Amino acid sequence: MPSSEPTFAELIADCAHSAVHLEMRDQYAVSDESEGFRTWSRTGRRDRDPGSESWAPWVELIGGAVARGVVVRRARVVSEPVTDYIRYEYAGTDVNVHAGEQVRWLPRRNASDLALPGNDFWLFDGRLIRWNHFTGSGAWAGQEMSDDTSAAKLCAEAFEAVWARAVPHGQYEIR
Repeated sequence: MPSSEPTFAELIADCAHSAVHLEMRDQYAVSDESEGFRTWSRTGRRDRDPGSESWAPWVELIGGAVARGVVVRRARVVSEPVTDYIRYEYAGTDVNVHAGEQVRWLPRRNASDLALPGNDFWLFDGRLIRWNHFTGSGAWAGQEMSDDTSAAKLCAEAFEAVWARAVPHGQYEIR
């Protein structure tokens, strides 16, 4: 791996076929979402405008990748009843879909017999992993890049197993 890690935008730009993202936490406390989450908690309103200042860069980045033929999929393993954070995340997922992502939800009780990695990850073209690390309270703790073939195989198999059982976003009912 190179000594400096590529940005997410660079990883997507270099991606030729697929980018998959597995999320397995019930609570994230990342700083760039804190204001939006507080507003949603108080008012029930969430920014769902794909052209808004907060969403437009993501929509452009993912939309561009999808236009190049990259299949972008996101699977979320969630406990039910879901946490408030997952409700917040669900409330904004239509924008992910608008950008071109395919999104599915898997209740954790349906994942008990799946072998899943210990961290959330992005897997690019089935070969390059960006592990996402979080603290116990859900704060961002950094990322780690890996091109280890056995780890990439584990991630690909885990993602596909979750994806096969998960419910498409448009059909998932938040509980």
